[in-house]
Amino acid sequence: MASTTLDAGLKPASPSGKTFLGHPRGLATLFMSEMWERFSYYGMRALLVLYMTASVAEGGLGMKAAVAAAVYSVYTAMVYLLALPGGWIADRFLGARKTVAVGGVIIMIGHFLLAVPMSASFFVGLAFIAIGSGLLKANISTMVGHLYDGPNDPRRDGGFTIFYMGINLGAFAAPLVIGTVGQSVNWHLGFALAGVGMALGLTQFLLGTRHLSPKSDVVTSPISAAEKSAIFKKAGIWLGLAAVFYAVVTLTGHFTINWAIWPLSIAGIAIPVFVFSKVKRDKDLDETEQSRMSGYIWFFVAAAVFWMIYDQSGSTLSIFADENTASTLFGFNFPSTWFQSLNPLYIMALAPVFAWLWVALSRKGKNPSTTMKFAFGLLMIGGSFLVMMLAMGAAAGGTKVTPLWLAMVYLVQTVGELTLSPVGLSVTTKLAPAKYASQMMGVWFLAVTAGDCVAAIFQLVLGDEVVGSTGYFAFQGAMAIVAGVGLAMYRKKVVKLMGDVH
Repeated sequence: MASTTLDAGLKPASPSGKTFLGHPRGLATLFMSEMWERFSYYGMRALLVLYMTASVAEGGLGMKAAVAAAVYSVYTAMVYLLALPGGWIADRFLGARKTVAVGGVIIMIGHFLLAVPMSASFFVGLAFIAIGSGLLKANISTMVGHLYDGPNDPRRDGGFTIFYMGINLGAFAAPLVIGTVGQSVNWHLGFALAGVGMALGLTQFLLGTRHLSPKSDVVTSPISAAEKSAIFKKAGIWLGLAAVFYAVVTLTGHFTINWAIWPLSIAGIAIPVFVFSKVKRDKDLDETEQSRMSGYIWFFVAAAVFWMIYDQSGSTLSIFADENTASTLFGFNFPSTWFQSLNPLYIMALAPVFAWLWVALSRKGKNPSTTMKFAFGLLMIGGSFLVMMLAMGAAAGGTKVTPLWLAMVYLVQTVGELTLSPVGLSVTTKLAPAKYASQMMGVWFLAVTAGDCVAAIFQLVLGDEVVGSTGYFAFQGAMAIVAGVGLAMYRKKVVKLMGDVH
């Protein structure tokens, strides 16, 4: 639905001059590209743990549930961690548009590698998808911003809302289509279908690239020849050392998947610690900026606890759906992967409600502070795992529980997400020191990395006997609730550190 009518006399960034629902025509390109990319990602994600835990006779890898959950946690952590170098590559080497195109190609190759029935190609495929997602995720949202005439363009927020809907449409449809094919027909056919989805998204992007803003081709901070040489040299040394180390471990017969999970998990926790240490030691930051960063650390830790639980929707909750939940509701049969569509469905239904709610409360002077919204998000995510504790108790003795248990869990988690995630993006931009303004969004994503890596370590240490048990859900749920109560109790201290930011 495109027209040549300009909206409110504002010049669109699209060179074609056309609009899409009153927005620059390039928004349609990015909307469809991201929708198909999310379709491929969430479709593959819905199958991932189920495939890893399925027996070899069923065509799976026959992994223990705890190890499969840890692999999943580390994989999702790396997707967000690699967004940092993804943004850096766009800024210093290729520009956003080329980086997204390269990322799309790498993701597509990764999905098709998963479609090959070999365990080696499976793990290589996961690495490809993580690397490609880091390149794409870091830059496609930036390209949406490029379409508008600065931050004050009145269409900007609406454009990001439309783009966000594309994300959730892809995430909603993926488990219904890819999940059904992979779980009911053939695992590798499902993975191949995810590759086809990414191919469609990449095709859409390449065909519509002429509608994108010229800003998306700009390399904002080109790297010098000397810098490039030094970086490639250091990277080559570290990659060489890693290759030699893992070659020795493999050739001596000692290699197991733990040799990959543990180093990546430790790195995913150490890197955020290093980043914050570096920022806090920076002498260029004044007292106000240092205080704000001290306040931001509270939000970062809270977010890490939140994502540690939330991202288990595709691992421990997926296993519970497959093994402990009835696949029939009101006489209708469905694959367990369909539960993965509940979160995006709830988001599409509730996001407008929450947007209205915050405005309505603000008009009455009752809009909760950022700190209290974060605390509420932690209470909700903790509560969701306490519901899981009850569901696991109801499933004792091999009983298949009603799907309504998981429907409730995902609803509570989505409410928590809508009070924490959008607010976290906003507070990140508000508290970021001027020197680190562009980098802080990548730092926010590191909260996901840290939380998922903590989850991976829990899963490896606790093992099959504990992971997915009643106590497992109870402990993490209680931990999140304690964190939420603690944040609420110390809210005045956090507000004081934030200074004039509210």
